[in-house]
Amino acid sequence: MAATPRTSQPYNIFCVAQAGRLEFEAILFALSFRAANPEFKGRLLIAEPQPGPRWSDETRISGPVRALLEDAGAEVVPFESKVFGQSYPYGNKIEALAALPEGEPFVFFDTDTVFTGPLSQVGFDFDRPSASMRRTGTWPEPPLYGPGYAGIWKSLYDKFRLDGFEETLDLSQPDEYWRRYMYFNAGWFFGADPVEFGARFLRYAREIRDDAPDELACQSLDPWLDQVALPLVIHSFGGGRPGPELDGLDGEITCHYRALPLMYARENDTVIDTVEALTAPNKIKKVLKAYEPAKKLIYQGKGRKLRAIIAEEGMPRHEKALRNRIKRAKLWMR
Repeated sequence: MAATPRTSQPYNIFCVAQAGRLEFEAILFALSFRAANPEFKGRLLIAEPQPGPRWSDETRISGPVRALLEDAGAEVVPFESKVFGQSYPYGNKIEALAALPEGEPFVFFDTDTVFTGPLSQVGFDFDRPSASMRRTGTWPEPPLYGPGYAGIWKSLYDKFRLDGFEETLDLSQPDEYWRRYMYFNAGWFFGADPVEFGARFLRYAREIRDDAPDELACQSLDPWLDQVALPLVIHSFGGGRPGPELDGLDGEITCHYRALPLMYARENDTVIDTVEALTAPNKIKKVLKAYEPAKKLIYQGKGRKLRAIIAEEGMPRHEKALRNRIKRAKLWMR
């Protein structure tokens, strides 16, 4: 069972959505959140990037989707893309923080998240921010002749004059093994004040992008920039790796499914049953079937067929192999 919460402090939930795939994922996000958290006292916020010079495509959520989100009790909050925009859409989660209620604790989730249990069973300690550990060793990729993991990560802590680099190390892991160094998936994170957290997140990310230490000369920052900056931000606010009180996230309480085909292929029955039940009403179906993955996988039943194929063949060890199986079934889509 999930841990008992440490605090009853009110807080807000937010994700980012815009025209296209994200707005349809936001429907599942909002519906599942309200179903799992009927007594939630905070606000459910959907941050929406506004059209502007950093976007060549339409960003505003469509009218039918907006109506469903508002009917689910979500509030659409506009924000301006001043730094990233279309050149780095993952920067949305950074810039959106400035538009949230100042001084009110927040929890961010990627839009491709489904809720299957109440967040009241998660022990958030907003004075000690943290983030998702459902990650793989995607960054950095140390070059053959160095620097190694320690040199690369320490250069970033030094750049921002952050003390305590050694305290961030997981000493149960071998030296120069990626798990030894604090690295998160930015699929969820939380903090005490979104405006303060966001300002620091934005400064760190922009300075890493524009003036990286020499140790990062061989490193790619796209799409990893947000996940490179996030551990530094969390450490700067006195946070760190999540403890057992947060186990319900990426567990019994939330599911970061990443893409509908992956959800049908590998997530548990509770997630699938929740999604199909929430999307069954005609007013939801009328809007969501405009999204091709939902139309085929949910409404045409091809997701269940994919699930049966994977169950029969066995789950591959690596996601790349799983994606290849989905592609062979001609059901990979986003």
